[in-house]
Amino acid sequence: MPAIQWPFLGFAVLAAVCMIGIGIAIGEQSILGAVLSIILLLAVMGFGFSYKAKMRRAGKL
Repeated sequence: MPAIQWPFLGFAVLAAVCMIGIGIAIGEQSILGAVLSIILLLAVMGFGFSYKAKMRRAGKL
């Protein structure tokens, strides 16, 4: 079984928290909260994908 890759686990947890935030904001009828959660989700996922590409180029994946 391969070792846990902690940075990728962190990105996944942060993305899940952002998705939960979207749901909570919708439940609270907060447009600002939903928009901020979506922006943060896109930022976290984008950074995670760019980090993965950087690791592949470095030959560490």
